[in-house]
Amino acid sequence: MRIATFNVQHGLGPDGRVDNHRLADAVAALDADVVGLQEVDLRQARSGGADQARLCAEAMGAADHRFRAALAGPFRYPGVRRRARRAERPDVPGYGIALLSRYPVRSWHTVLLPPATPWVWGRVQLGTDEPRVALAAEIDAPSGPVTVVCTHLSVYRFPTVTWAGGIVRRTAGYRRGTPGELHAERQVDHLRRRLAGLPRPLVLLGDFNLRGSVPADRTGWRPLATDDTFPRHDPRFQIDHVLWDGGADAGPPAAVGRAVDTGVSDHRALLVDLSFAPPAG
Repeated sequence: MRIATFNVQHGLGPDGRVDNHRLADAVAALDADVVGLQEVDLRQARSGGADQARLCAEAMGAADHRFRAALAGPFRYPGVRRRARRAERPDVPGYGIALLSRYPVRSWHTVLLPPATPWVWGRVQLGTDEPRVALAAEIDAPSGPVTVVCTHLSVYRFPTVTWAGGIVRRTAGYRRGTPGELHAERQVDHLRRRLAGLPRPLVLLGDFNLRGSVPADRTGWRPLATDDTFPRHDPRFQIDHVLWDGGADAGPPAAVGRAVDTGVSDHRALLVDLSFAPPAG
């Protein structure tokens, strides 16, 4: 099977335009069986009010797909967007992640990731950290069941603050962190714990906003692709990753990965051709 992760930057092209058909064609051209997308728009004015996840799913011939908003509300009105609820009405504009699968999906799961800075009543943003989520699908693949998890992690870096400033921030709901530490590292740790109960083998993919081997080192999971993905026009480092956790019973997979310039977004897509044997028993 072929899997892919792609931060689509809401379909923005190098010409400065959002073209949803160009985006859908780019996703279809990956010819992947399972695709995780990040920075996906739903009913946003900047992307023509489209359901981008659905358009991409139809273009690649997906049997099932799911969009999960991290932020809800229209982007064109400052102060209106808010942290998305666990269940949003389908007519509410959103921005988040999506999983698309050509194979049947047995079940879907959502993991809400802790933000570094508070959102009062889920609506008033006191800091710069955006809400983040992960979306998991238990998939019936030809080689056997596999769990695929898509996520998009934080870019927030903990600042240096005074003793008094630290007290004020903690009182307001800011998380404590070591100066210079990336909150995405903590979110990786949180995901590893929260995903422990899902069936193996498991693939965790997405835009981690962490460079190089950091995600693999923190999880202990195997990276399936090593290639620079950002920025798209001149990639200098890898922040998009595909990790494998086979569990205790699955053998090591055979995997070949590479980054692909789709001509859309500021990221390259990361593709993995993967084969694996189902767990014994």
